[in-house]
Amino acid sequence: MSAVRLARTWLRESVNGRIFAAAVMIAGLASLVKLATLGKEMLVARCFGVGDALDAFYVAFLLPSFLIGIIIGSCNEAFIPTYIEVRENEGIDAAQRVFSSAAVLNLVVLVALSVVLATSQRWVLPLLASGFAPSKLALSRVLLFVLLASLSLSGLSALWRAVLNAHGCFGLAATGPILIPLMIALLLLISRAAWRIYALALGSVLGVAGELAVNGYGLWRRGMPLVPRWYGLDGRLRQVLAQAVPAVAGAVLMGSTTLVDQAMAAMLPSGSVSALNYANKLIPMLLGIGSSSLSMAVLPAFSKLSANRDWQGMRHILSSYTRLILLVTVPLTVTLIAFSERLVMLFFQRGAFTPENAHLVAHVQSLLSLEVPFFSMSILYVNAICALKRNNILMWGTTISVVENVVLNYVFMKMFGLPGIALSTSMVLMTAFSYLHFMGRRALREQEAGATKLACVMFPTASLS
Repeated sequence: MSAVRLARTWLRESVNGRIFAAAVMIAGLASLVKLATLGKEMLVARCFGVGDALDAFYVAFLLPSFLIGIIIGSCNEAFIPTYIEVRENEGIDAAQRVFSSAAVLNLVVLVALSVVLATSQRWVLPLLASGFAPSKLALSRVLLFVLLASLSLSGLSALWRAVLNAHGCFGLAATGPILIPLMIALLLLISRAAWRIYALALGSVLGVAGELAVNGYGLWRRGMPLVPRWYGLDGRLRQVLAQAVPAVAGAVLMGSTTLVDQAMAAMLPSGSVSALNYANKLIPMLLGIGSSSLSMAVLPAFSKLSANRDWQGMRHILSSYTRLILLVTVPLTVTLIAFSERLVMLFFQRGAFTPENAHLVAHVQSLLSLEVPFFSMSILYVNAICALKRNNILMWGTTISVVENVVLNYVFMKMFGLPGIALSTSMVLMTAFSYLHFMGRRALREQEAGATKLACVMFPTASLS
């Protein structure tokens, strides 16, 4: 058999091969999205540089993006494993009922959160932007009200995308986000200079609406219900909620590290919030192409293996992809550190973005680059733990991370200023991976031991032989 035929057979019949093929396809589509996002960021840098208007936007976007991250995380971690288990064991109709009821709860929670944010912003924003002047804080408040519209849209889109991923429709789900940078860039180009900061906020909302439409089209093509219907709080929905509680708690805690970083950066000189966000652009783009693509492909596979109680298969995937991630990310990290300033100058240094801005952002970016291997491996273990329905592990892990982040931020800010926040982030992710690796392997051993004990009870003569 030729090498090409062997490779095709591996990609088609092996679980590792199917995961790899899906991850490569998603990575290719994600690359297009990330290129569009990079173009948008270059345009933002040219229009705003590192200044008060962009600081105000990022602080305004903190709370909506924080809640969006929680919803996306809980959709993936709590919903997909249960949805796939119901589909595999009870059929597609039962799975659709779980999806429809979950969508109702999703919308109710998101609308309620939007109302709470709108009414509490007068107290919350001054805490997040403690170093802002009154005019800068007022601008953040206006932008927050514009961005709140994206909250419900993003939450519903996340649930629809989770269902598409559960059915293996990775391409459409990976393509939809490209509308966000495209819409932002379009509005920035056609807006007057005085209105560009509002165009940035409005473009974010319209882009999310476009992504929702793309995901809705994908579900419609598969005959899935778009209008949610309540089927009651049955056992399967209770299982989703039971997993959602620790998943949401973990996402709240982990997302709060970003809130803490941004809030503490707001205490530093003007432009620090913007500089931290610029430094966080290139690395997440690369991680989005690689690690996030693998995450989208591997969670449904882990969930199916868990539903079939194939613990050895899960262990094999973890070992194989941990080695692959290290092989790719260690050289990538060295390259990012070595060429950090050149990359920042290439992509951002133009218009209002000065050489001094580039030097600061490059320094912060080089320290953030240290997180790449640990973040990538952590994502793999997070998906395995979610598939095992052990989200309580994630909750305790993020509790450790938040406490460590606050302490290290404070210490390193005193020593290094803004770059200290970046160093703290990388060290927190190193600790997080160590915890996830230990607890994930331990959870797998517990499942294997439970399966062995069950086999001994059911087939005692076989165990004696």
